[in-house]
Amino acid sequence: MRALNKKRVLVTGGAGFLGSHLCERLLEQDCDVLCADNYFTGSRDNVAHLLGNPHFELMRHDVTFPLYVEVDEIYNLACPASPIHYQHDPVQTTKTSVHGAINMLGLAKRLNAKIFQASTSEVYGDPAVHPQPEEYWGNVNTIGPRACYDEGKRCAETLFFDYHRQHRLPIKVIRIFNTYGPRMHPNDGRVVSNFIMQALKGEPITVYGDGSQTRSFCYVDDLIEGFLRFMAAPAGVTGPLNLGNPGEFTMIELAEMVIRLTRSASRIEHRPLPQDDPKQRRPDITKAKALLNWEPRVPLEDGLGRTIAYFRNRFFA
Repeated sequence: MRALNKKRVLVTGGAGFLGSHLCERLLEQDCDVLCADNYFTGSRDNVAHLLGNPHFELMRHDVTFPLYVEVDEIYNLACPASPIHYQHDPVQTTKTSVHGAINMLGLAKRLNAKIFQASTSEVYGDPAVHPQPEEYWGNVNTIGPRACYDEGKRCAETLFFDYHRQHRLPIKVIRIFNTYGPRMHPNDGRVVSNFIMQALKGEPITVYGDGSQTRSFCYVDDLIEGFLRFMAAPAGVTGPLNLGNPGEFTMIELAEMVIRLTRSASRIEHRPLPQDDPKQRRPDITKAKALLNWEPRVPLEDGLGRTIAYFRNRFFA
């Protein structure tokens, strides 16, 4: 029997890149952790080192189906987050965001549990406002190839706030900007993992368009710290809240940094820009600084060094 004062926390998508790091931190905070994942993009390997911990439980489950468990808090991270994966089955991606939100909100309502939604900067689409504050409503193509993810996450946010208003459910909604670090999927199609894998293989670094489009990159440890601070914030602090690194880099700058850090002989190769690819993406984290006293601390070069070491040891040892 678990101690009466020990918090039991459900993490959906807990065997994924972000989820596995979150499970680690929750265990460090002396929580009982229930990790649920259907392994579409997550992997048992990401949490294998936690399986011997008596306070960690791993369950194979798809959030598009109801889940009947007893927990105190819920972190809803379940959804493929890279274009290659979420465009593989776009209908299922929308279901994961929408049905998954409905099922987890229903569980939270039954338990009166605090629930956290991992939303995304993709709700801003190809932004006409830069950097993007939480008040910006976005510029999203509702029928484009990225809409299954963008609109699914937007609908999930709507559901969270309607449950909050209608049922007084305690919610926390985070909008995550580009995050990177160890345990990223090597073939997820996202720019950091793409560039690192290509550089380590000595293949051309594929840059889409002229490489002038920008992104902001937050190291995973910084992001998870933001998750935990936000979940611990007073009930009235619901979000949505941007979490990300306001440092802005062009794709060319990132490619050159990866080539230098890997000591690769790879050259840069330009490809056509994909449809609806945002030209710029940078968070306004004024609210996160004020509400959580949070801002990223890991510089891009340091974080890339740690991520490159992980990829090299995991896939090239």
